[in-house]
Order: sequence, then C-alpha cells, then structure tokens
Amino acid sequence: MTQTIAFIGLGNMGGGMAANLIKNGYAVRAFDLSEDALAKAQAHGAIRASSAADAATGADAVVTMLPAGKHVESVYAGEVYGAANPGALFLDCSTIDVATARRVIDAATDRGFDMVDAPVSGGIAAANGGTLTFMVGGTDAAFAKAKPILSAMGKAVIHAGGAGNGQAAKICNNMLLGATMVATCETFAMAKKLGLDPQTFYDISSVSSGQSWSMTSYCPVPGVGPQSPSDNGYQGGFAVGLMLKDLKLATEAAALVGASVPMGNAAEALYQLLANRGEAGRDFSLMIEMLEGK
Repeated sequence: MTQTIAFIGLGNMGGGMAANLIKNGYAVRAFDLSEDALAKAQAHGAIRASSAADAATGADAVVTMLPAGKHVESVYAGEVYGAANPGALFLDCSTIDVATARRVIDAATDRGFDMVDAPVSGGIAAANGGTLTFMVGGTDAAFAKAKPILSAMGKAVIHAGGAGNGQAAKICNNMLLGATMVATCETFAMAKKLGLDPQTFYDISSVSSGQSWSMTSYCPVPGVGPQSPSDNGYQGGFAVGLMLKDLKLATEAAALVGASVPMGNAAEALYQLLANRGEAGRDFSLMIEMLEGK
C-alpha cells in the first residue's frame, strides 16, 4: 500500500525533496503559502492541500521544511498535532535551534507521535538530485521509521543521537564550513597578492595539508577546481543569508552551553558584514571578493 506523506514547506529545498518522494513511489499531499511553490509541486505529481492541517489529515507521515523554529513550533502546535492520524510519524527537516527542536519533539511524544529532527546538508542541487545528507535526532524507533522516507530524498541518513542532536550536528558542521570558507578565501586572496597564480596555489594546497572541502569541491576562485557557484557569478549554491542564519544558531548554542568558538564568532561577524553589503542572496563563497576589497 502506498504511503501518504504530508509535505509542508516547498521552498528551494522542500520542492525538490517532495518531488523525490513522489519519484520514489510516495503519495505526497503538499502545502505552502506560495502559490508558485504549490503549482510546481502539483506539476511534479503532488496533491495540493489547502492548509498544513489539510495536508496532515490522513497522512502516514508529515515532513516539514520551514524557515525557523517559530514556524515549526507554530505549524505543529496549531495544525499538525490536531489533524494527524494516530501513530503518524513526524520529520522536521528545517534547520532550527536545538532547544526548539527538542521542545517540539517532546510535545509530539506527549501526544503519542514519533518524531525526528532531520536537518539536511547539500544545498539546492542535492535536494533536486536526491543526494542530500540527513543528520537525524530522535529515538532508535523513530529513526528506524524515518530512515526509508529520508533515504528517498538523500544519499546518507545518519543517526546523531537523541532529540535535537540532528540540529546540533548541522550547526556544528556549518560553523566549521563557514570558518573554513573564510580561511580558504583569505588564503587565495593573500596568495594572489604574494604573486602566486591561483591555479598553481590550488594545485599545491589541494594535495597538501591545507586541503579542505571548501577548496577542492567548492573553490571560491572562478575557473579553479571543479565547477562551483564562483563560475556562475556566485549565483545558486548556498546563500550568504542562509550561512549567516546557521552561524547565528551555532554561536547562540555555543553561548548557551559555554563552548568557546572564536573562529565561529569571527565567521559570523564576517558573514554579517557581507550580508550588510546587500549580498545575502548570493553564494557564501562570495566572501573572497569582500576580502579582496572588491
């Protein structure tokens, strides 16, 4: 029997994720506040719902992909809990703060539902291609139920531990990514000022101890390394505004638990400066232009 999944939140990431569920044989009841997003989902074979509650009604599982913790908490408390079938599984794939993720999962558990937090890594291309990585927090039983659904949208589904640990893994990973990209950008900028050709520096560092994903998979210098947003005017990819959101979540979480994150704090400050320049919508590897003084 075909499983029916409610998918709430069909933005740049959610739209591709919902389409991949449909490709993998799930029936998807979709809802978003955007008419354009709903129309695209319907074109991919989704059943249009009139509200989040309508989407959740009769669904075997509910997947949410929403902008922030306040939206996640509001949608579940205000619409999903009351509409979902007994025994329905909830999967929140949004990137939100750890405290809210744990609070929402606790509330779902109190109502008899299994729930996981399952934020993603991989960006829009991976969402469309079904190659996302999911970092999952929740009980062993909830993870076992969620894994087949997440696997239909991604290439890696990793259990990070209890409720909220998926969010913890995501923000730690993205704080590392943000700081590493800043370091990659500043070293390319310095190498250029020292007279090193960017391709030559790439050829050396990419096979030396300075190698990182930011360099060898997502080089911020146009024409160097594999194809990346830098080769497309820093369009597409992972937006500066989204990186800044994740860095803020990370440094706020660090402050709550007393973790020392000087590099994370520095990366947040630099991405805030970049966003303040009106660049929140362009790819986060654009950092190199700011560091070059452009």
